[in-house]
Amino acid sequence: MNNRFFPFPGSLSRMLALLLLPLAAQGVGAAPVPAAPPGQSDSFFAGLQSRAEILAAAAFRQESTELPPFLAALDYDQYRDIRYHPDAALWRRDGLPFQAQFFSRGFIFNDRVRVNVIDHGVPAPVEFAADLFDFGRLPVPETVPADLGFAGLRLHYPINVHNYFDEVIVFLGASYFRAVGRDEVFGLSARALALNTGLPESEEFPVFREFWLEKPDSHAKKLTLYALLDSPSVAGAYEFVIRPGTVTEVAVRSRLYFRADVKKLGVAPLTSMFLFGKSAGHFVDDFRPEVHDSDGLLIASGSGEWIWRPLNNPQRLSISAFQAANPRGFGLMQRERDFASYQDLEADYQRRPSAWIEPTGDWGEGTVELVEIPSDGEFNDNVVAFWVPAGPVVAGSARAFDYTLGFGDELNARPGGARAVATRVGAVAGSQQPERKFVVDFVGSQLDSLPPQAVVTADVTASTGILGAPVVQRNTHTGGYRVYFEFTPGEEPLAELRCALRSGSDYLSETWNYQWRREQY
Repeated sequence: MNNRFFPFPGSLSRMLALLLLPLAAQGVGAAPVPAAPPGQSDSFFAGLQSRAEILAAAAFRQESTELPPFLAALDYDQYRDIRYHPDAALWRRDGLPFQAQFFSRGFIFNDRVRVNVIDHGVPAPVEFAADLFDFGRLPVPETVPADLGFAGLRLHYPINVHNYFDEVIVFLGASYFRAVGRDEVFGLSARALALNTGLPESEEFPVFREFWLEKPDSHAKKLTLYALLDSPSVAGAYEFVIRPGTVTEVAVRSRLYFRADVKKLGVAPLTSMFLFGKSAGHFVDDFRPEVHDSDGLLIASGSGEWIWRPLNNPQRLSISAFQAANPRGFGLMQRERDFASYQDLEADYQRRPSAWIEPTGDWGEGTVELVEIPSDGEFNDNVVAFWVPAGPVVAGSARAFDYTLGFGDELNARPGGARAVATRVGAVAGSQQPERKFVVDFVGSQLDSLPPQAVVTADVTASTGILGAPVVQRNTHTGGYRVYFEFTPGEEPLAELRCALRSGSDYLSETWNYQWRREQY
């Protein structure tokens, strides 16, 4: 079973910054975020930006991650034995539409995370108490430190039936969070930032140090959460407006202040798992046909082109970059929704959510980057996708990125044309050369509506090597079209293959983009 946890401030903010600066500069604890009048979330967010800006102006201070002995050496199963008492859930006794529960520290979650509730504009801390938790079989000492604190939080909302509070979004570990839409199970994760992912030096993982939850009213269908981010290179203020539903939408506002230069800034990163699937192109000794939380990267470029990149589990680190100035969206998708493709009664991979990022406003020049890491197990997240802005990110600079993130099956990430729903790769029968046969299935209403006499062709290109003439056939089983072509590699270690359906001068599909690597075969 797969159980991985896996414009800047205006005059008001500047004034608050000047008032709080002496306190922060002397290192006398954390400067408080000012209270906001009821309903004026912009005022609270402005104060949080000020705190992040002040934090970034000072040297990074690593908070202690030391844990009591009974929590310091837990394994995964022991940590899962620690459960928050549902009856103690925040707002349960108030009968509100949202409830919050909290995670104990332990296992790999050593950071202390402070949590506050904003009630009528006034923030107050949620106090830790050991009796909030059932520690299962752990040998708990008689006295648990009162300042032990929490590791994270999760929000519950009746997303499937009106009388049961489902777990809909979880914030746990560094700046990671994940959510589900209706009738789904947890899968891929999002996080606030990716710093230097895929570079030779160590990746840096910023941490959410503190959260503020706005208390919802009795008819609320959304909840606002604020977070303060911190790391050696950056401090930031985040706002999350969470709307559970068929697609759970999270509207994100972020303001970042950099202490140090950052070689690679990954904005709106998504983290997932791909072990093997149709596109693997080699035998995997497993009773299941496919194992993955996501099967492809989808990009809606600023120019209007839709690009579909099936995922791989490479034998060595693979990094792909797609030019994406002012992207309309990108995401890691789980397109295969048929149980027969997975045959896993526990993991329910067919119910894992897709995640789709839609930027708010113009992000400027940049690229969508896909990092694929070799993996031999389904419990390892080995796929990361994010947007990388062009130009340097230097100490003393500030950036703002706003976007909407959707978790669900029926997302707005629907290309205008047909979609590539399956990629299959295999040997060419009888060939003595390292030829490969590619079979790509496209489906979509545009294809369904074509008249019987329509002539559909495929534009197929390769960056290196030799391509055979593509063959296009109507696939009566899917209602779409299937493209066959053969590829003979050149001398290069990798090749980029592209395919799109066309009728006359009209393109009918997104652009299928595949990276062939010699060591895979």
